[in-house]
Amino acid sequence: MKFVSTRGGGKASGAQAIVEGLAANGGLYVPETFPAVSSEELSAMLEMSYPERAAAVIGKYLTEYDRAELLRACEAAYAKFEGDPAPLVRLDDGVYMLELWHGPTCAFKDMALTLLPYLLRKGADILGIKEQILILVATSGDTGKAALEGFKDADGIKVMVFYPNDGVSKMQKLQMCTQEGDNVCVAAVRGNFDDCQTAVKEIFASAECAAELKKLNTVLSSANSINFGRLAPQIAYYFSAYLDLVSGGQIEMGQEIDFTVPTGNFGNILAGYYAKRMGLPVRRLHCASNLNNVLTDFLNTGVYDIHREFYKTTSPSMDILISSNLERLLFEVSGRNAALTAQRMAELKTNLKYKITAAELEEIKKTFDGGFASEETSVEAMYGVFEDVGYTMDPHTGCAMKVALDWFEKNKKDKTPMVIVSTANPYKFPQDVLYAVTGNDVKDSFKGIKRLHAATAMAVPKRLLALRDKPVRFSKVCDPKKLFAEVLEFIKG
Repeated sequence: MKFVSTRGGGKASGAQAIVEGLAANGGLYVPETFPAVSSEELSAMLEMSYPERAAAVIGKYLTEYDRAELLRACEAAYAKFEGDPAPLVRLDDGVYMLELWHGPTCAFKDMALTLLPYLLRKGADILGIKEQILILVATSGDTGKAALEGFKDADGIKVMVFYPNDGVSKMQKLQMCTQEGDNVCVAAVRGNFDDCQTAVKEIFASAECAAELKKLNTVLSSANSINFGRLAPQIAYYFSAYLDLVSGGQIEMGQEIDFTVPTGNFGNILAGYYAKRMGLPVRRLHCASNLNNVLTDFLNTGVYDIHREFYKTTSPSMDILISSNLERLLFEVSGRNAALTAQRMAELKTNLKYKITAAELEEIKKTFDGGFASEETSVEAMYGVFEDVGYTMDPHTGCAMKVALDWFEKNKKDKTPMVIVSTANPYKFPQDVLYAVTGNDVKDSFKGIKRLHAATAMAVPKRLLALRDKPVRFSKVCDPKKLFAEVLEFIKG
């Protein structure tokens, strides 16, 4: 399997796509073709464990990776999870919650970032790369901690994470700033996530930065969802959710289902689209946003316009206006027109907006629709479900629940099974979840955890409780224009 950039240029191997993270021309790597999963292969996956299913799906794309070794890596990665890595919980007739937060950092990013160290190290070995690898990450909350945990103390790899100051939850910040490991560094950035992401992308695109790093025997790679090594493992849990519905007698093999996905950078929901392109019977993908509803507007109008107010919300991982992975979808619906995709990305940078054609929008609407939740309606959805069935969810999942409920209200005769993708453990946002289910406010995160446990009886992850006593290692705050100086300081030690 070869990969191409959404902005043109030559072909790359899977190993090259993962190690580079971002193409030299700033484009995102996409598979040259979508590999098909036949009905026979899908049926054979019914009896597989989650690691076996993941290896089968990922192996379709990374054909130069040894299959037996890939399976062992998947088994090692998902052994770090508590129980089933991606359990499906039935809420009501035809409504299910796919829980993706049973990993080391209690967020869905673990589904990929526990495996990415293997994919990256093996990719570097395949390519004969001997230099030190620097993983450079911009995070809106969860990716940073998952990358830090996944790569801590990894041989020949350093990890540097930038997060928006005052733009993540207290628990997310604690997770990152207390991170252990001799090869990690964390810094806050003055601004929002888009400022972090833009600055990191500029470093990747800079020949001058690459030359400076080469002098230090270092090459760049990414753990953000722009890296195909992040996207491939995410495709697997869409397959696994479907197979669990079949094996549980909830649907018949071949029956179509829907997914509702809380979305910020568009990577999570794009993985569902890739699963559909591979042959998984997915009917629709419902894109759920918070008040930063640029994607909702785009899916309704075909105009992507970031000239708008930016909101800090209780679902900070979705506080994003520039959804990087949307570029991959634009590339597909444009007929894989790399020049047009590059033009639109340039327009976004210069004019803060672009518009797709009516035909392209119609193609997108065959699979996607978008909705959003305000702070109030997200809380209402979280409270309503807790009251009705006793299920507790985090604010990001609350946004998805609100969008799913809106769909049910508008399409009362639609009986298509709905899987809502749950992306974080509620205890990562204890104060906000406590307020949603009880109406009570607390200022301290750990008091919030205690009271939320009393209200819900939901088990508290020991990893989060342990943060109270861990020392803060990283407290630097920097300007987005000076990120590369911070990178050089970290590399030089």
